[in-house]
Amino acid sequence: MTRLSDSTDERAPGPRGAHVGLAIAALAMGGFAIGTTEFVSMGLLPQVARGVDVSIPSAGHAISAYAVGVVVGAPAIAFLGSGWPRRAVLIGLMTLFALGNAATALVTSYPGLLAARFVSGLPHGAFFGVASLLAASLARPGRQGRAVAKVMLGLSFANVAGVPAATWLGQNLGWRSAYWLVAALALVTLALVTAFVPTRPGDATASWRRELRALGDPQVLLTLVAGAIGFGGMFAVYTYVVPTLTEVGGLPESAAPVFLLAFGLGMVAGTWLAGELAAWSVFRSLFIGGGGQGLLLLVFALAAPAGWWTLPVVFGITATGSVLVVNLQLRLMDVAGDAQTIGAAMNHASLNLANALGAWLGGLVIAAGWGYRAPAVVGFGLSMLGLVVLGLSARLHVGERRRTASR
Repeated sequence: MTRLSDSTDERAPGPRGAHVGLAIAALAMGGFAIGTTEFVSMGLLPQVARGVDVSIPSAGHAISAYAVGVVVGAPAIAFLGSGWPRRAVLIGLMTLFALGNAATALVTSYPGLLAARFVSGLPHGAFFGVASLLAASLARPGRQGRAVAKVMLGLSFANVAGVPAATWLGQNLGWRSAYWLVAALALVTLALVTAFVPTRPGDATASWRRELRALGDPQVLLTLVAGAIGFGGMFAVYTYVVPTLTEVGGLPESAAPVFLLAFGLGMVAGTWLAGELAAWSVFRSLFIGGGGQGLLLLVFALAAPAGWWTLPVVFGITATGSVLVVNLQLRLMDVAGDAQTIGAAMNHASLNLANALGAWLGGLVIAAGWGYRAPAVVGFGLSMLGLVVLGLSARLHVGERRRTASR
């Protein structure tokens, strides 16, 4: 695979404008399916727990299993598939994704649920990495960034439409129907990719050694750790938001899609805001996103008994969290140098490690008897720790600039 800025292969004939739009729409559909399955489990956690006869905190580990699948799959597939034709890689990834979600809908045991969610997570990071590079290769010079943004919109709109719809479906037709819906979306993506996405070669110059060297850079490591810890705060709350609203806020389970919609709208708004703030300062935006998210998580812990009044709080949590995530990606692209492929893959791995960490710690404090407000307090602590790591990165950055200036 290649750097995003170098990913347009001018030697390969490109499809006409209308076909480019259809190809990018096909890739965005894959992002929509992945975004739906990643977050729908949080809205259906009580139903999933009853379905496999475990406690809600134990069912939350299925969310962690998905995240671990992303952590394992993103770098592994980035290493192994960098030289393969990109459309073939996408077809393979989406086939595995469809099978994983179909297996989730069929399982009857808790271990089977964990295994199915792990398999479902394996294609996540690699799909977005390959899809972004392929979209950039289809775009005209100077428009690669817009093409990649359109692919990523699939993930954002999944949280606005896909997750609330799948949650409603799962609550009314059984939780398994939500995963059958995701499997169907995967099959639609397969058909669209096969029909509209042209073949593009992999990167013949890719080297796993080149990609791996980037992971030894202190700034790359600090950025990844900041994401894995700091963004975990949001997932500590998001994972258990439905039982928190019902048990603490006194709301019915039917309120879940409304709150998940608020989460999705916050993500879209935060993604737009992140771009505006990044033009001002990426580093300052990281601190604004992480600090704002932490404060709002603390507000959520205090305001949870207020029920519907927490709606703007959950909107703000994902808005500030999106500011953090987008600017983490920009920071990582800056410090990864020529190894942006593994950088992009590991960013997804880092964020899903945050998913696993937040869900796991949130489940621990609930199981310990501290109540459903405790995960928000844990989330506040994770956000603050993430800021500490960013502070170390900033200090190192200043030191590097001073040494460079003194030469």
